[in-house]
Amino acid sequence: MARGWESKSVEAQQAEAAEVTKTPRRKLNAEEARRLRERENLRLARQRVLQQIEKSTHPLHRKLLEDALADLEGKLRALE
Repeated sequence: MARGWESKSVEAQQAEAAEVTKTPRRKLNAEEARRLRERENLRLARQRVLQQIEKSTHPLHRKLLEDALADLEGKLRALE
């Protein structure tokens, strides 16, 4: 029974993936692609800093990370 359920899940995932690839994507020009990459890099850096803040125990290190987070959020707002 579990095997049948698993195969149906895989089948549904494959169907969904095929449907997503059918939708045509708009071609980005060089500037749009650069901004998209920059936004994604900033978003990932923000996520990494948030994870480090959660684990940080030293107050000065935590302050440094919070300052970095504020800077990243400012840059993200500037891109939007």
